[in-house]
Amino acid sequence: MADMQRVKIAAAHDVAPGEGRVVEAAGRTLALFNVDGTFYAIDNTCSHRGGPLGEGDLDGRIVTCPWHAWRWDVTTGANANNPAVRVPCFPVTVENGAVFVTLG
Repeated sequence: MADMQRVKIAAAHDVAPGEGRVVEAAGRTLALFNVDGTFYAIDNTCSHRGGPLGEGDLDGRIVTCPWHAWRWDVTTGANANNPAVRVPCFPVTVENGAVFVTLG
C-alpha cells in the first residue's frame, strides 16, 4: 500500500463557494473546488486533451473544462456524460480554516 500524504493546499477563505482554483500538492497539480462550503479536489488535467479543470466554470458540482467543454462531477471525478470515465479524486478536510488534501 502506498504511503498516504496529507498536504495543506489552501486557506478556506481563498476559494469562495461556487469557485475553483488550481493548486499544487506534493508535486501534483490539482483542481480545488468549493461546492456550497464543502471542498473537493480532483486531478487538474482533463482526460480528454489535458485542459486545466481548475480554470473551468463550476455550476453546482459540475465543472466544465475550459478547452473543449467536457464536464466533470467534482464530488466523484466522474464525467457528466459518461460516468465510466473518471479523473482522480482526492479526500479533502478543513481544519482551523486550512484546506488539506490526502494523497496516496
